[in-house]
Amino acid sequence: MAASENATRPTDADVPAFLAAVDHPVRRRDAQRLVTLMARVTGEEPRLWGPSIVGFGTYHYRYESGREGDMAAAGFSPRKAATTIYLADGVAEHADLLARLGPHTVGKGCLYVKDLDQVDLDVLEETVRRSYASVTGTPVRGHVSGPSAEPAG
Repeated sequence: MAASENATRPTDADVPAFLAAVDHPVRRRDAQRLVTLMARVTGEEPRLWGPSIVGFGTYHYRYESGREGDMAAAGFSPRKAATTIYLADGVAEHADLLARLGPHTVGKGCLYVKDLDQVDLDVLEETVRRSYASVTGTPVRGHVSGPSAEPAG
């Protein structure tokens, strides 16, 4: 019996056109910034997954149930209420960083941000970097220094 296919698959849709069509001006601005941030972190070009997820790279997942497939290793979606940033290894893995991020809410694997101007972009970049490295097996390049990492005065 074949497993059902993942409904969210990469498409050949035009990412810049998708971003330009985002109605909410803050979500549109933040989406442009996230494309730059995620391309820098992953070294990958953006690709539209399904109708509304901008993804970078891929990883293969396999659940205990036997269901498996491929998904974007990093990605986001400019939604009406907030921008959804997907953390493929789960939000809990990044609690240390998220405590320093600024205003946000979370789901199991989703980080919701209403305005990138209100969060620490270095912390966000490190969160995306760690998550991407975790699911792709790539080494983490660079890091954000936290209070515990600062040299003693």
